[in-house]
Amino acid sequence: MVADVVQLEAAAREADAAGLWAALRKEAEAAIVEEPLYAGVVQATILDQRDIWRAFSHRLAHRLGDGDLSRLAVRDLCLSAFAANPPARLNVVRDLRAIRDRDPASRRFLDPFLFYKGFAALEAHRVAHWLWHEGRATLALHLQSRISEVFGADIHPAAQIGGGVFLDHATALVIGETAVVADDVSILQSVTLGGSGKQNGDRHPKIERGVLLSVGAKVLGNIRVGEGARVAAAAVVLHDVPPHTTVAGVPARVIGRSGGTPAFNLDQMFGDHGDGI
Repeated sequence: MVADVVQLEAAAREADAAGLWAALRKEAEAAIVEEPLYAGVVQATILDQRDIWRAFSHRLAHRLGDGDLSRLAVRDLCLSAFAANPPARLNVVRDLRAIRDRDPASRRFLDPFLFYKGFAALEAHRVAHWLWHEGRATLALHLQSRISEVFGADIHPAAQIGGGVFLDHATALVIGETAVVADDVSILQSVTLGGSGKQNGDRHPKIERGVLLSVGAKVLGNIRVGEGARVAAAAVVLHDVPPHTTVAGVPARVIGRSGGTPAFNLDQMFGDHGDGI
């Protein structure tokens, strides 16, 4: 019974991927008419590709290929990762939908697919994560370095990140080696999920489902941010955060309830403008 449910869920997600790919191609066709000067990029990246994963592998290759690792090599690594790891493949679709649902600046799927570096950094990390677990640490660390150089986000390839995750901007984002980020989390710019001190082993935060990490939040050490919690802008979190609460300050303390699923509404206001204490 459980296996049947898993198979049904996988089939539904594959169907969703096909639907999103059709929508993306339609947007690409309209974009060529709207901006002929960019038609070559759109044609090569999307309309000449067979599916969304080949298209995104092509796009990542053009952005991350360099003198050390060619575009062709990066593309083939991406294709191998997505073929060998169905969850990573389907998380590309979940992440793209998360951006479209949560970011009012995203008018269409095409925008994050082509231009949003938070999306690109996250999907490139998924490739690096696969390489890390395949025992190919050198290539995984090379990709980590390129992601940091090109997109301004430093994510260790061992870090575990779920699906439906929204990295807004991703500038100055740091996620450490043993960090775990669950499904449906939103992370804004300048967030750090870091260690504390020089200890080895499991030393980074665990972020549960539906959490919002606001601009400049720092979560340090092997601590847990509970489901549906909201971490306010510039907060420094040093202890566990209870589910469905808002924490703020340096060091952070609980100031109220978070209300609903803050990762979905991205509401960073509290006190007089939000849920109160």
